Amino acid sequence: MEMAEKWEVQVRRGSLELAILAALWDGELYGLEILRTLAANCALVVPEGTIYPLLSRLKSEGLVSSAWEEGEAGHPRKYYKLTANGRRRALQMARFWRSFSANLAGMLEPLDKEER
Repeated sequence: MEMAEKWEVQVRRGSLELAILAALWDGELYGLEILRTLAANCALVVPEGTIYPLLSRLKSEGLVSSAWEEGEAGHPRKYYKLTANGRRRALQMARFWRSFSANLAGMLEPLDKEER
């Protein structure tokens, strides 16, 4: 794996928690729906083996809750939703992300001139 690819993987990995919390902002989703939302809305393609341990950690930290519900196909699905603490954490992370990315974008302006 090239250095640039490793860097991209680290950036995606570092933003995954915020992306999951944001995906759950409007309501509850089950694991596969979270994966589809991440892929569709922010091009984060995440393996199932990565998301479930992270959801488990977010649950143990009190940021999400989960409940089993019967699915349309007859098998139960585990739905996740934000807790009040999870909503507060998502807002904090979003504020930091916006500030950080805006500052970094300013630093990158000279590079934009080089790419033209």
